[in-house]
Amino acid sequence: MLGGMKAVNSPIRWIAAFEAFKGLVVVLATTGVLALVHHNLHAMVVRLMAHTHLNPAAHYPGLVLDAIDHLQDARLQWLVLGALAYAVLRFAEAWGLFFEKAWAEVLAAGSGAIYVPFELAELAKRPTGLGAALLVVNLAVVAVMLRALWRRRSTAAA
Repeated sequence: MLGGMKAVNSPIRWIAAFEAFKGLVVVLATTGVLALVHHNLHAMVVRLMAHTHLNPAAHYPGLVLDAIDHLQDARLQWLVLGALAYAVLRFAEAWGLFFEKAWAEVLAAGSGAIYVPFELAELAKRPTGLGAALLVVNLAVVAVMLRALWRRRSTAAA
């Protein structure tokens, strides 16, 4: 341990790095969407579907095309603002976890736990290995955060 800081490979630091990664992915995706705003998205997506051998008349590709056709500038602005708010939240959480702030541990436990019922419901409907893995990872994150909060409480009480 250097300068009283915990080891860089602690589980909380790994979770912090993952949260920062999620924020970065959202920022990059949002930037990509904004770069395409003034292009003919419908034509671009149809070309992408043709390249990947998807049928634009099929159900899910059709839903994507329908969503693109109904995407207005005002709705896009709200989506971009929501995505950026999500990214800021992830970056703040990552910073707080890296510097061992209690509020970040509470936020991480809560934001991980909120997905558990949805993941359980999805596994009940369609059990997949990926769904099970996501559930296990989310439960592990919640457990690590609850353990850190419990330790913090025990240390403060002593």
